[in-house]
Amino acid sequence: MTAGKIVMTLGLIAAVGLVSACGRKSGLDTPYEAAVQAQKDAQKAGQPVGPAPQPPVADKPFILDPLL
Repeated sequence: MTAGKIVMTLGLIAAVGLVSACGRKSGLDTPYEAAVQAQKDAQKAGQPVGPAPQPPVADKPFILDPLL
């Protein structure tokens, strides 16, 4: 290997490491939670608020659920 290839490989490894560390470290928001938060943010900002989000319905079991 030449020095150029080694530097390029190390640079790519560093770039992948930096990109993989991006993001927020917490649980995921459900669409309902995100809609509620968006309404709260709109009210604080004095913007028009859309209709109230509907709470999620109960989860129905699916035939392939045991596989997960």
